[in-house]
Amino acid sequence: MRRPIPRWLLIACASVAIATGAYFLQQHLEYVKMHTIPAGLQAFDVNGPIPTCGRWKDTMPKTRDTAAYRLYINARKLWRSKVAWQLTRQEFIRILHDVQSAANQGDWGARALMAHFYRSGLGPLDSNHVLDIDLDKSVEIVRSAAAAGQAWGYYDLGVAHEHGYGGAAQDEQIAWAYYLKAAVLGSPEAQMALASAYLKAERRDADTALVMCAYRQGHGPAAHKLGIRADILKNFAAALEFYQAGTRFGSEPSAAALMFMFDTKDWSLRDKQDQVALKELEILPDPERKSRYKQIDQALDLNPDLKLTRLDQVLPLPPAQLPSWNGIQDAIEPEPEGPPTY
Repeated sequence: MRRPIPRWLLIACASVAIATGAYFLQQHLEYVKMHTIPAGLQAFDVNGPIPTCGRWKDTMPKTRDTAAYRLYINARKLWRSKVAWQLTRQEFIRILHDVQSAANQGDWGARALMAHFYRSGLGPLDSNHVLDIDLDKSVEIVRSAAAAGQAWGYYDLGVAHEHGYGGAAQDEQIAWAYYLKAAVLGSPEAQMALASAYLKAERRDADTALVMCAYRQGHGPAAHKLGIRADILKNFAAALEFYQAGTRFGSEPSAAALMFMFDTKDWSLRDKQDQVALKELEILPDPERKSRYKQIDQALDLNPDLKLTRLDQVLPLPPAQLPSWNGIQDAIEPEPEGPPTY
């Protein structure tokens, strides 16, 4: 005969079951809470209405401390002056010290750069390494930018959620909600991300609209993308304008595209119809133009911060004649007068 189960054992088993159930319920609630789209955001629907596009500068403070800005911008120039492995440990120490000081004084450009440094580390060699990767600190800065309503903060938080680092739960839906908010606020990177999603969904009108949002803000990758599309469609006049604009905005691939456009060998390899169309635009092999674009390409490869606002004066597109050339410095945007702005 089977012996009855003792009452104490039944009570114990029931208690364990209740406790276990409560534990898993709590874990589920925590998971749901962690993966709920934060207040103020909405899910991105690739089939939904095309979002309006803001300007990222409108989300930044209207004033900027001159001393903090100067400390930050000079440190950034030093950081961009060489390939990372060429910078000495002392140079990296100076860069880190000055950017951190400017960030502590409230400069948001410096804070954004510190977030980048914490995300990537600083100094790739044992001989010049000065900062370890700290994703928690990087996301902490990014969260403060988002809390201040800044477009770049929302975009970077989206990246953190997409990849799941720095305490941000890995969640595609949350990531795209942040990208959507960032795009509406004017982040060119977020606008390009949404454009790619629309293109994948074959919504070319929405894709073009978002790329144009970024382009109108002077975003180099957007100009280059528009140039490639025009090139593929054999609309060479538009392609040239987009590549030229991309070069002004600091897009290295755009400068490379123009360099090849005037390269003798590359030009000769084009089919006859393309050559006829290019001749009508007076786009012919031009060693001098190729040389100037090559210099710009090399400079932008090292320093993508460069803005070549004077490009059209020193390197205009044909049929304009080339003026004298003293190097890429002729094309670089001069230092602005008055108080710095974002």
